[in-house]
Amino acid sequence: MTRDTQNGLTRRRALTTFGAAAGAAFAGNLVGIRKAWAQDMHTVSLQLGWLASNGILGEVAAADQGFYADEGLELDVVAGGPNIDGVASVASGRADMGSISSSPSLMLARSQGLPIKCIAAGYQQHPFTYFSLKKNPVREPKDLIGKTVATNGTARILLQAMLAANDIPEDEVNVLVMGSDMSPLLTGQADVVTGWRTNTSALAVLGDDRVDMSLWDAGVKLYANPYYVTDQTLAENPEQVEGMLRASARGWAWVHDNPEAAVDILVKRYPNMDRDNELATVQMVLDYSFNANTAENGWGTMTRENWQAQIDAYDNLGQFENAAPAVDEIMTLDVLEKTAASRANYG
Repeated sequence: MTRDTQNGLTRRRALTTFGAAAGAAFAGNLVGIRKAWAQDMHTVSLQLGWLASNGILGEVAAADQGFYADEGLELDVVAGGPNIDGVASVASGRADMGSISSSPSLMLARSQGLPIKCIAAGYQQHPFTYFSLKKNPVREPKDLIGKTVATNGTARILLQAMLAANDIPEDEVNVLVMGSDMSPLLTGQADVVTGWRTNTSALAVLGDDRVDMSLWDAGVKLYANPYYVTDQTLAENPEQVEGMLRASARGWAWVHDNPEAAVDILVKRYPNMDRDNELATVQMVLDYSFNANTAENGWGTMTRENWQAQIDAYDNLGQFENAAPAVDEIMTLDVLEKTAASRANYG
């Protein structure tokens, strides 16, 4: 199973796991920040939605460079995985802050009553992409008509959202459920396969004949790697939340200026990662992290308008079993505003 299969974008998984955790979320233990007395530092945990990857380059660099220590914090990165519900872990108070693959997971969680709120967007655009080959290219949504698309079961809703955004009836596209590799495209079982554009190792088999159509360019503008905390953590520990975000922002700025050194830090901490693959990917990761929006408003920026558009799209597709969350329930700009001076304006 790859990170793509974990996106948490289907209602079935979201409603099952989030709903089961709702009781725990309100049961207490939402304190969040714990004192590490021996070191006179506050130990804070960052819960990932999946296994550690280049999506935490900034956090790993920030820890290595002492940016968390400057805030009086010590960072504990907690990996996710196929049997770990990261959102529930944060909502129940077992972790202080979370970072998850895709923004809709937070909307679905909030609609089920989990008191979590997004405070920043790590990637300004989502890397989810539709891949085809030059001999049968899909360069824009209308090219999908009559084609067979192989996608992960959890990402089928993304295809539905993209077709709806482009007024393409779902029955004009054939859908095949794929695993974790690109073989359906290479064997001719499918005309298109899906995945994250940052998954360099998996995409290498497609070679130079690959054609990319991003979900973002196709009209579905999701955030990736959003950071979130609970309402209570925001209310009771705002200084620590701001400190965590300041340190992460400084870390990502450092990665921007020192990409090769940042990869070395990442691979040293996680030896299972391939240095050559990470070096081939780091600039792409930075391109998703910094763009014209961050040049104007700093790393991690996001907008209420984009969140509202996401809510509306999922509501129109019937993805919320309960009422759709209000935009101010699912996100806040307060932490971004209070950390503006520390968030690099790189583009």
